[in-house]
Amino acid sequence: MNPTSALTRGLRQIGMVEATEQPSIIGALRDIAPDLATMTIAFVYGDIYSRPALDLRQRQFVTVAALAAMGGLEPQLRFHVAGALNVGCTPAEIVELMTHLVVYAGFPAAVNGILVTKDVFGERGVAPGAVATQTQTPGNRYDRGLACLRAIDGAVGERVIESLNGIAPDLGRFVIEFAFGEIYTRAGLDLVSRELVTVAALAALGTATPQLKVHMHGFLNVGGTTEQLVETVIQIAAYAGFPRAINAALAAKDVTNERMSGGH
Repeated sequence: MNPTSALTRGLRQIGMVEATEQPSIIGALRDIAPDLATMTIAFVYGDIYSRPALDLRQRQFVTVAALAAMGGLEPQLRFHVAGALNVGCTPAEIVELMTHLVVYAGFPAAVNGILVTKDVFGERGVAPGAVATQTQTPGNRYDRGLACLRAIDGAVGERVIESLNGIAPDLGRFVIEFAFGEIYTRAGLDLVSRELVTVAALAALGTATPQLKVHMHGFLNVGGTTEQLVETVIQIAAYAGFPRAINAALAAKDVTNERMSGGH
């Protein structure tokens, strides 16, 4: 792809995300690093965002999850929360994405993400009533969580819980009751979106490869495709760097090989 075509594609893609024909990054970096602005538009938006395996809503889910999980990137997170609204993500979905991150990035990251989201909603005039209270499926929390874990992660997830029995059985119970029984069963995001967000967050953090592989399996188990999985990893390169994206790609390779060999 030549730079001119990439830049043209990039201007079109960032224009949809930012809802403007004049991307703010150009003016922000004009006097200090204009080439960086051009690279951002041409590579991130022209080469990556314009690829077909993920639509713009999914790409914003991936980007927001990655930025919120890593933390300390509030200006970029603010931009992409607004961008998520611009491309059709609902306020309730964005709030639910942040809530989901408590499991994989911790409560501080989720709370900080929600505070950024609250500011963006205020600027955009999103009424609090637009974010509906989410509810869980009825039933015992442990039983509900175990059924959910089995449906998403299968035997791989059960082995993770079993591995904790000898050292921290209560931690395994909390994973079942809270992560799967309370968070995963909430309305607001479907299971494919939840696993997409989970893979994005874990890949961006770059410190939890075993768990990343479990949830790559989970993403495929609930209906995600290999192409979408690989595309999520490629998207991560723009926001968490190439080393983490390469490590995630190698994890995806292991996962797909396991599934092809019948090891999952």
